[in-house]
Amino acid sequence: MHCKISCARGQCALVALLFCSPLQAAECVVLLHGLVRTASSMETMSDALVTAGYLTYNVDYPSRDYTIEELAPLAVEEGLAGCRAQGDVDTIHFVAHSLGGILVRQYLSEFDISGLGRVVMLGPPNQGSLAADKMRNVPGYDWINGPAGHELGKGDESVPLKLGPANFEVGIIAGNRSIDPITSAFLPNPDDGRVSVEDTKLEGMAGFVVVEHSHAFMMRMHDVIELTIRFLRTGSFDEL
Repeated sequence: MHCKISCARGQCALVALLFCSPLQAAECVVLLHGLVRTASSMETMSDALVTAGYLTYNVDYPSRDYTIEELAPLAVEEGLAGCRAQGDVDTIHFVAHSLGGILVRQYLSEFDISGLGRVVMLGPPNQGSLAADKMRNVPGYDWINGPAGHELGKGDESVPLKLGPANFEVGIIAGNRSIDPITSAFLPNPDDGRVSVEDTKLEGMAGFVVVEHSHAFMMRMHDVIELTIRFLRTGSFDEL
């Protein structure tokens, strides 16, 4: 396919991904936000995916109210149903921020997903986070983070550490910039303010890349969106 584009400096790669690589079949992306966030945090990503030709379903799940084991089917199955309700969808991908990536892992440890495509995780605490362990006794932690907040550390309650290697195609984007010096003080450098770069990694991952963004805002950043679309398209973060 030949495509003529006009774009601002530094944006041509993303524009090309959006407009010059049309999908060959109906594909839908389920978006899962992180802990103490809402679907609005993933809207910029969702809009870019729609522009790129994907159907999307942006799940708004009650991350503070339940354990990870309870949240996983609640969020993932809503996303699957939301995608399949949009028509003849043959492939379903996931783009998940932080806790959202752990929900995907939890769900796939118990269930198969027909037509599963690729998964992109943004800042996932795949090896748990020391910040969760260190902050858990701070007054208000339970109220803010709920049951799942106690399961994202590295101790006996850690859910990520109990889950196995990836048995699905997953690419991981880690951040190395922090806007929270308090939590960063508990983490090995480099980190994104919530998770160290090393602790985002997962055995069996198909791709890994580090970006210069913080945990809280990486999902809205231009280069992260570009990398996400590239991995969903090709299974790699590398430029073609």
